[in-house]
Order: sequence, then structure tokens, then C-alpha cells
Amino acid sequence: MKVVLIPGDGIGPEIAQSVQTVSDALHTGIVFETYQAGADYYQKSGKLMQDGLYEAIEQAGYALKGPTATPIGTGFRSINVQIRQHFSAYANLRPVHNMPGVKTRYDNVDLVIVRENTEDLYRGIEYMYDADTAHGIKVITREGSLRIARFAFDYARSHHRHKVTCVHKANIMKLTDGMFREAFYQAAKDYPDIEANDVIVDAFCMKVVTDPSQFDVVVSENLYGDIISDLCAGLVGGLGFAPSANISDTVKVYEAVHGSAPDIAGKDLANPCAILMALGMLLEDAGMDDKAQLLKNAIRDLLEEGTYRTRDLGGTAGTKAFTKALAERIESGK
Repeated sequence: MKVVLIPGDGIGPEIAQSVQTVSDALHTGIVFETYQAGADYYQKSGKLMQDGLYEAIEQAGYALKGPTATPIGTGFRSINVQIRQHFSAYANLRPVHNMPGVKTRYDNVDLVIVRENTEDLYRGIEYMYDADTAHGIKVITREGSLRIARFAFDYARSHHRHKVTCVHKANIMKLTDGMFREAFYQAAKDYPDIEANDVIVDAFCMKVVTDPSQFDVVVSENLYGDIISDLCAGLVGGLGFAPSANISDTVKVYEAVHGSAPDIAGKDLANPCAILMALGMLLEDAGMDDKAQLLKNAIRDLLEEGTYRTRDLGGTAGTKAFTKALAERIESGK
């Protein structure tokens, strides 16, 4: 199968190389088609992304991307936002769970954030009302709300999870968030086997850092989902362990959600776990469950063993050494 690979900026090319090394060790048979995008590519070409990128993603159906930066002061929108909107990738999926050997405050975190990916304030509809007043328009539709709610319930059912929680601010934004909450409960009627409840977003933040185990699958609007998914990543060691998938009816784009870390770019210091975990999500969706599980187990075992840890985990291993050790572990079948 073909997968479009977008290395991106900063540490992106280094962790993209990790993906290719580990994919080879897994014998996935994936052929990566590399396309450039981001601030670095803009500096070289004057374009934010390489010609043919959208067409390649559409043809392959799968893409995997590293972190991309947006050139400052150019008027360009985020590449992530552009890709999501171009393909109507309405669902953003962020699994959050503990990793062995990574010290965190909790050891019982296992939840999934489902974020509506195309509406809300992130539609980017803004204008100046007058010289001193800016307006941003929050767009919520019943169709989009029902679609993401059903996605969350379908995910819960197919992954043997038992509860879906809707996060909102309907007590204040009664029309927009009120519609989102209403659509959630409308969808819930078709899933009587799954518990459905809702919580106000600020209360969710307090509850999840008090006891993460009370949540299973969480569904939210775009802005809240962006915030709470990073909050939850902080419960399990940070964005270095935060893979993500952007899903439409036709394509799936997987990514590491952390930044491009230009301060350590090219220094062999990056933690590749997030993009490797994103590769694992891709393998699952592509029907390679055994290889996805092998990758997941190898990452967990290597972290638990503790010999190879990158600097952000208190170790001294570089990106290449970590990747090499992981590939060897996979190939040896340990």
C-alpha cells in the first residue's frame, strides 16, 4: 500500500526517518511517497506545500505527517487546518493512555478524545467590526454535531468501550453549544448499549485532573477538543506520547501533534514515539492489527526497560539510537 509521508519542519525529517526504519522492521509493505510542506519548504520554494500533495493523499487514502510550522506574517493558514478543511476531515481522534516507565501523576489513564474538526471558531471566520473591535464567528451545525457524535459512539462500540461523554458550554452558549449537546443525545438514542452523559468544559478539566478514570470516550467541539486533548496528554507524559488521526469519509491523515521543536532540530535529540504511535493507528485502520500490536508492545517494552530513553524522558539516547533499538526489538520478536 502507498502512504503519503509529510516530514514537515524542524525535527520532522528526523522522526519521519524513524517511521520508515520501523515500518521496514515490521515488514508492512508500505511504500512512502514523500511530499514537502511547511515553513522550511516555503522558504525554499515560495509555496506552503508541494504541488500534487492533495491529489497524492486522495489517491493513497492515507497520509502520515510530522510537525509543520506556518510562516509568520505571510497570511497563510495552518497546514493542519488546510488539510482538514480540504478533505472535510471532520473527526480528530486522540487516544490517551499511560506508557510504562514514564513517570506521571496517574497510572490509570485510558481515554479517547474525539474532536469535531471542521466547525466552531476554527472555521476562521473573523472580521473587524470597527478599528477597535474584532468579531470571530462560532459555527456549529446540527449535521456536523450529529456526525461527530455518531462517530464517537461508533468508535466506542467497535473498540469495546462503554461510555461517551459530551463536553460543552451549553449553560452559557445556549444556541451553539446547546445544539451540539442536543444532537449528542439525539445520536445516543441509537446506541442504547453505551452510556451517554455530558459535562461542562470547565468542570471536565477539573474532573479529569482529579480522576481520569471516570472518563472513557470524550466528544467535543473543535476549540474545546484542542485544549482538553493537550491537557489529557499532560496526564501521560506530554505531547511526546500524543498521536492523532484526522478522519474524513475518504482519507485519513495521521500525525504527531507536538511542535517542530526548532531548537533541537538536526541534533538527534527528538523523541519519535508520537509519530510512531500514529503509525500504529494507521496500521490498525489499514487492517494490519498484528503489526500495530507488535509496534505498540515494542514501544512499551523499550520504555519500560529504560536503557534507551530520549532526553525529554531523562535519558541520553538520541533519536537514531532509540529507533535502532526499537527496530531490533521488533525484528527479534521480543
